Amino acid sequence: MADNVYQNVNFHFKVHFTLNTAKAIDVKFQSITGLDSTIDSETVKEGGENRFEHVIPTRRKYGPLILKRGFLDASASGITNWLKEAFDNENFITMETVDIFLLSEEHKPMVQWTINNVWPRSWKIGEFNAERGEVLIETLELNYNRLILKK
Repeated sequence: MADNVYQNVNFHFKVHFTLNTAKAIDVKFQSITGLDSTIDSETVKEGGENRFEHVIPTRRKYGPLILKRGFLDASASGITNWLKEAFDNENFITMETVDIFLLSEEHKPMVQWTINNVWPRSWKIGEFNAERGEVLIETLELNYNRLILKK
């Protein structure tokens, strides 16, 4: 009998920040992009061999991680305070890790990604528009230097 394999849905997830001031609301995001890893390459020409060039892997590049959520004021969110400290006071506090969990229907982690040495690159507030009754979205762009897939 063949195994039934179902593909995972991508809309049930949470984010865990290793930040002392993070609050319960800081796990909820509308979308996440930027869980990507690219290996740079270098081309080497071999003396006497003119038919081809050797392409060898060098370093890895990551991200940036882009998180979107409804706008929260500083009193409701520890992440907002972390961003304010970076952008208002130019005090960049690097988070050791951020964990992203893909959750099952039972809210249990199925897959976990961990990113390391995280610091904020950009903080954007969405459009103010009196003609539409939409949630104000804030976009966090975070830099990181390592991506690990767990489970």
